[in-house]
Amino acid sequence: MSPTAQPGPKTGVLLVNLGTPDAPETAPVRRYLRQFLSDRRVLTLPAPLRWLLLNLVILPTRPAKSAAAYQQVWLPEGSPLLVHSRALTEGVAAALGERYQVELAMRYGHPSIERGLDALDAAEVDRIVVLPLFPQYASSVTASVSAEVMRVLDQRGDFPPLEILGAFHDAPGFIDPWAALAHPALSDFGADHVLFSFHGLPEDQIRASDPTGSHCLSRESCCDAPGGSLRRCYRAQCYQTAEAMREALGLAPEQCSVSFQSRLGPRPWIQPFTDEVVPALAGRGVKRLAVFCPSFVADCLETLEEIGIRLREQWTEEGGDALWLSPCPNGDPGFAEGVAGWIRASSDGR
Repeated sequence: MSPTAQPGPKTGVLLVNLGTPDAPETAPVRRYLRQFLSDRRVLTLPAPLRWLLLNLVILPTRPAKSAAAYQQVWLPEGSPLLVHSRALTEGVAAALGERYQVELAMRYGHPSIERGLDALDAAEVDRIVVLPLFPQYASSVTASVSAEVMRVLDQRGDFPPLEILGAFHDAPGFIDPWAALAHPALSDFGADHVLFSFHGLPEDQIRASDPTGSHCLSRESCCDAPGGSLRRCYRAQCYQTAEAMREALGLAPEQCSVSFQSRLGPRPWIQPFTDEVVPALAGRGVKRLAVFCPSFVADCLETLEEIGIRLREQWTEEGGDALWLSPCPNGDPGFAEGVAGWIRASSDGR
């Protein structure tokens, strides 16, 4: 570079995942759950009721149970979600090159969104692209990340041009690398059936995404023709993800099912429930069950413990022979290149 040459513009990239406690112990888990469940987009209750539920019901008992669950999947390097998200961040940074500054943040816990934006500010980026690492849109995660990014930036007054990318539930850069990664092991396993288990949401959160107020969950087939009022429907996007993955894996429709896991509390949640689908599959004679969790890009408590340990135990109790859990794409180079492609496309189209 000549003495008078000026470097080109630099794009800052913030990859944001949900979050994790700092250690698999009761106190750090309690801090994490307090921050997570204090978010009005997560517990969609009036503030006084949210406070009562959190402080009188959840926090006195759940942290110890969750800490015990985390201990079963914790890696030597730390939380699986954080370890795999870091690997993805490194892969994306390598794919994008030096004209991009790529940082990782968590919506709850560490590294925080504020810390990630600080790093981008220190790198003097000319533009910021934020990618919430949630394949399907949901107010409780995608919109929550957007709101927190804007809250932090609003405190600073001046900030560079910003773009927050949306859902990638059926994007080839998400579907194809996962299918390529899973296909050899799935073929070797010889599954009788494949279950796509997505994280559940309360029904009221699904209805809140419907601008018409009359379509979502109005009938069993309401997600069959996405578009219009379904453009931000989490449930519809889950079914689109499952269909795209089924096709990429070369599976017939009758070989696959969709279910929803991780429900919490007495409110109605979207169905069918994963732990209720499993007995039905066993009753149909399914013996070898493969499970994908495509609402996650990185393996975490909900995949490794809830499915890999507890659901596997349930499957055995129901008479199943074996359960294979597909790894999430994590830091897979193909997925990292897919993410980098979305960032490049955003930059080219600015």
